Amino acid sequence: MARRVASTGRILAPAALFLFVAAGCARQAQVAPATTAAGAPATGELGAVYVPPPGRWERRDPQALGVDPGRLAEAVRIAERGEADAMPRDLEAALTARLGQDPYGEIVGPMRPRGPAAGLIVKDGYIVAEWGDARRVDMTFSVTKSYLATLAGVALDRGLLRGLDERIGASVVPERFASEQNSPITWRMLLQQRSEWEGELWGKPDVADRRAGRDRALREPGSFWEYNDVRVNLAALALLHVWQRPLPEVLRERVMDPIGASPTWQWHGYRTSWTEVAGRRVQSVSGGGHWGGGLWISARDHARFGLLHLRRGLWGERRVLSRAWIDAATTPTAIRPVYGMMWWLNTDRGLYPSAPESSFFALGGGDNVIWVDPDHRLVAVLRWIGRSQTDAFIERVVAAVERDS
Repeated sequence: MARRVASTGRILAPAALFLFVAAGCARQAQVAPATTAAGAPATGELGAVYVPPPGRWERRDPQALGVDPGRLAEAVRIAERGEADAMPRDLEAALTARLGQDPYGEIVGPMRPRGPAAGLIVKDGYIVAEWGDARRVDMTFSVTKSYLATLAGVALDRGLLRGLDERIGASVVPERFASEQNSPITWRMLLQQRSEWEGELWGKPDVADRRAGRDRALREPGSFWEYNDVRVNLAALALLHVWQRPLPEVLRERVMDPIGASPTWQWHGYRTSWTEVAGRRVQSVSGGGHWGGGLWISARDHARFGLLHLRRGLWGERRVLSRAWIDAATTPTAIRPVYGMMWWLNTDRGLYPSAPESSFFALGGGDNVIWVDPDHRLVAVLRWIGRSQTDAFIERVVAAVERDS
């Protein structure tokens, strides 16, 4: 199918990695719901998609939903065995070893050991497979970026942003965008990771994560794509000033509570990332775990977040995100077609050959995966699977749901 064109909520002080649109999006009015209350199936373009109420999630026999249980079991075995190739369980030791003698490698955010492989597969809103401890809260690394982008979407929907092509420095943190290099940067550029912002934030210069080469010459903003956590953290700081409130509070109130997520998740920043907003001392959160911190969350809560996006922002009778925002966030970036606005895309099946082209992913080191597959009304969450095993897992799941095709 062709792609469309177009913490609990508390700020916690630090105490007790990595990697893995071009359509405009004006302010969106609320869209009239076309579903029943949460906890009941919804009908529409996605067919019957169940919405789990808070604290509960109904399971269904795979065969009752037309899914081959044998192939599904094969997928689960791949996910469980894939842990052998995943990041070591002592994440702090693994991150320290990876950063080695890097002059900018100091870990400045909290870390915690990870649990065993875990995850779940959700078809038509129902759990059809689950393994490991899907309620365990773990670090999630760059999956955090998709949550961060979602708060930009909520701000846009509520009119707190004039538009994605607004220059950021015209409205917030102008001192961060005062230079000739930085002044043209827009929200779209920053969210698509093509801003080419130059500077230092929380003790980390942008060169600390210039993956295309630390010594390379910077390009014109908007003309070059580079995955860069310093710039993602800048997006978090800018959004903090847009909302004038800690981002974990906003995420809890605007997204996680409405979709019935548990209260166990946490979103951390760095010990160096404290700032003042509206007369209040606030920790600006990080967009990943590159230097520690980021979103710590369970696989089940990830699955609710994925299901919200599968349902194109509608949860029961409540519109949490506009359809226009989800379309914009999952539209390919022209110079990097497998990337949208902090979501990974499967344009031309260039990311995972076995997944439908319409699929999109939140990805983080380790590997952590939220896979949203609109073609099959499917969401899957993988925690701690070796990167080389992910496509094999996807292949088995697709074969399971397409058994009658």
